[in-house]
Amino acid sequence: MKSGSKIRRITLRGHVFDEKHSLIARDCQIALNDLKAASVFEPLSPFDGPYDIALSLEDNRLVFRIQNAEAQELPTLVLSLKPYHRLIKDYFIIVQSYDAAMLNGQPSRIEAIDMGRRAVHNEGAELLMERLADKIEMDMDTARRLFTLICVLHSGKVHIQR
Repeated sequence: MKSGSKIRRITLRGHVFDEKHSLIARDCQIALNDLKAASVFEPLSPFDGPYDIALSLEDNRLVFRIQNAEAQELPTLVLSLKPYHRLIKDYFIIVQSYDAAMLNGQPSRIEAIDMGRRAVHNEGAELLMERLADKIEMDMDTARRLFTLICVLHSGKVHIQR
């Protein structure tokens, strides 16, 4: 990997943040901060980083708009989200369970929920790395954080049963 193989800035386009889900808000902020602080992200192109990324959902597809350090646009990447539907649904079930456990003051349940959240993130990260293998090199931590942001983008689109 080159020294500039990282994310300098990342934004979520078209996302209206819903503050009522504390786990989603926390996950989003942590993912954004961690991606800027330490990421391994190298598009397989002649453009050097660090990279600025804008993520958005368009027609049930994840869209990566990437610029290099000189503000040159890289080819836009578009991924179908169909393979992620179950994982995203599981993420929101976990969020609902977390909110309920926090409301009822159940610390042991929160720990179990957090383990489930990590497992969903790992599965989502592996899928993301697999699907982008011929376009972008990244490490597991970067992929986990990007998967978090995919879920965050869905937070305004998914209706959670209460």
